Amino acid sequence: MKHFLPLLFCLPVFAASTATWEMSSYSDFVKGKFTGVALDPDGRLTVAPQLDTLLASGESALWSVVQAPDGSIYAATGHGGKVFRISPNGKSDLLWTAPQPEVFSLAIGPDHALYAAASPDGKIVRIENGHATEYFDPHEKYIWSLAFGPDGALYAGTGNRGVIYRITAAGKGEIYYSTGQAHVTALAFDNQGRLLAGSEPNGILYRISAKNQAFVLYDSSLPEIRSLAVLKDGTVLAAAMGGSVMSRVGTSAGALTTSGAGASGTAAVSVTVTDDGTSTQAGPDLKTKAPTPAPAAATTTQAATFTPLIDISGVEKSAVYRIRPDNTVETLWSSKDENLYDIAPSGVDIFLATDQQGRVYRLNPNRQTELVLQTGEGEATRLIETSRGLLAATGDLGKLFRIGNHEAATGTYESPIHDSGAVARWGRICWRSPGSTSTVRISTRSGNSLRPDSTWSPWSAPITSPLNNAIQSPNARYLQWRAELSPGAEISDVSIAYLPQNSPPIVRSVSVTSVASARSASTTSSSSSNASYSITVTDTGESPNLSSGTPAQTVGRSNSAQIQISWQADDPDGDKLVYALYFRGDGEHDWKLLKDRLTENTFNLDGDSLADGRYRFRVVASDRPSNPPAEALQAEQVSSPVWIDNTPPAVHIENPQRTAAGLALDVAADDAASSLKRCEFSIDAGPWTLVEAVDGITDSPHERFHIAAPAAPGEHLVVVRVLDTAGNAGLAKTVIR
Repeated sequence: MKHFLPLLFCLPVFAASTATWEMSSYSDFVKGKFTGVALDPDGRLTVAPQLDTLLASGESALWSVVQAPDGSIYAATGHGGKVFRISPNGKSDLLWTAPQPEVFSLAIGPDHALYAAASPDGKIVRIENGHATEYFDPHEKYIWSLAFGPDGALYAGTGNRGVIYRITAAGKGEIYYSTGQAHVTALAFDNQGRLLAGSEPNGILYRISAKNQAFVLYDSSLPEIRSLAVLKDGTVLAAAMGGSVMSRVGTSAGALTTSGAGASGTAAVSVTVTDDGTSTQAGPDLKTKAPTPAPAAATTTQAATFTPLIDISGVEKSAVYRIRPDNTVETLWSSKDENLYDIAPSGVDIFLATDQQGRVYRLNPNRQTELVLQTGEGEATRLIETSRGLLAATGDLGKLFRIGNHEAATGTYESPIHDSGAVARWGRICWRSPGSTSTVRISTRSGNSLRPDSTWSPWSAPITSPLNNAIQSPNARYLQWRAELSPGAEISDVSIAYLPQNSPPIVRSVSVTSVASARSASTTSSSSSNASYSITVTDTGESPNLSSGTPAQTVGRSNSAQIQISWQADDPDGDKLVYALYFRGDGEHDWKLLKDRLTENTFNLDGDSLADGRYRFRVVASDRPSNPPAEALQAEQVSSPVWIDNTPPAVHIENPQRTAAGLALDVAADDAASSLKRCEFSIDAGPWTLVEAVDGITDSPHERFHIAAPAAPGEHLVVVRVLDTAGNAGLAKTVIR
């Protein structure tokens, strides 16, 4: 017996700043493009089963597929309203073309005849030996689903009124149940012969035991119950989606409107279908969970308004529910990225068909998902287990595929695009693969546009040797890799080392404020910050207006404030930064270094170390801790001018006198460094009273003030306090008798 050791092709040693792009999990790989490649739950890529084309209809979509007892396969299409027959020998023929553009459902009757439902404004026809005859006309806009019951009757789910019909013979039918919904989208029978009906737009699953007798088996949070399956033990599987297949109803000319297919939008539309088969579309409406009342009977032109489904990233778009015989419900699978069109139980597994490039998944009993294959079409619309194996029908191009039991001859996987954030130098690619390395061939390509186009490099020569796995693609910002697999090949844990071009750091802002020194803080009972000024400059080069801050809490020089310089800086590459801080006064030519090799983004400076005057501060950021010296980069930012003012205003009281009304005096105040901002006075140590300058506003270094205040007879102490914009207070007093 041969034993194979996994091979890991990589170079483990790089420079400290080398980055690695790793793909190791199922969620990593599932974002790529699969052509003949499968992905198991453990994140291993292998060659997918052989995919054989049984039918290429030339139509936009295959809506329904059934198998007859003789082994023939029947497939119904839109938007040409065609029904094809694929014989047991694989030959396909056009069996019937409906007068209407859509055939949404097929069913094989107990008489082995084929029954087909055409829409819009269509009928149910019975097809036998290639001859179609009208079987029943429900006079409804759409016929979405057909199913024969144990009683031999044909049941039809319709829209826009959400009515289910029971048809017992040609031309003989009646309303069996009216759901109050707009559409009945799926029908099936449980193992007790009760009818199951899925609806839209509120995603309600009904169990109907008799005429007009129903029980809501489940009320989904998603708009549409798209597919139903019943297991032998009575368990019901329901596939729900948010993409609204009904919005795909287009013109008979072949217009295809898919809200579920593709990546951008799942907002359903309002489709008005006239009696000539054409349609117009209007914008979406808001979904409501309230039951939809049955509208009036259809007129010549009837509007079919479908649920609005807004595609919000990160919100569940589809799910598979398991409803046990005791009516308890659990979610087996859900997706925020894909719409689920159909489910097909097979043994202990469940196959899923989605709109992500027509993917087919397998859900195992442990709820692990395996990507079986990707058809490459817009969506996989139907799955059916037949005597020929599992068949998958698709939309975008209406094809019918058979999923084989053996591997394809080869397979190719293309990774998602990796963005290194800047032009990068590529290192080596490594991967794990058991057995022979010759069964895996890996190529790369690179470019500087987000999506691969003609500006990208061509695919490189395949890498197969663990001794020569250096990436040959040119330096660029984006990279993609491709793996070609032969039968029996397996790869996992792919990683690529790269060295991004170093980007300079960014100093976004510089702020200068005054804060209480440790000495001041120990002698004050409140306010940990006594800001006398605050200057901020941003990376745009602009700064807000000078802010005066709040008045100092104390006056004594022993409690002087500190100057705090702080800044915001970051590095696009996430490199560690180190800073140097400089200052320069007006009239000076050279920057003086305050501190080098700072790792924090703040620095406190003693307020007395700089004399009164105007200064600027410069912060230089460098990424040298994370880069070789020759490749390190730096950036800088200079603050707006900062006035350093430690000198209080000079205050002089003039002409103090007693008046008939009380007291009066004039005040002259001057400041050598900054403007004055406030003048106030106190009489006999009473509360401070604000007074404005004689010219109406206190805003210059030199101001005059006139104070007049009522006072009782006798001697009074008047104290005048004037503050400048730095918060320095100058005081003067006088006694008036």
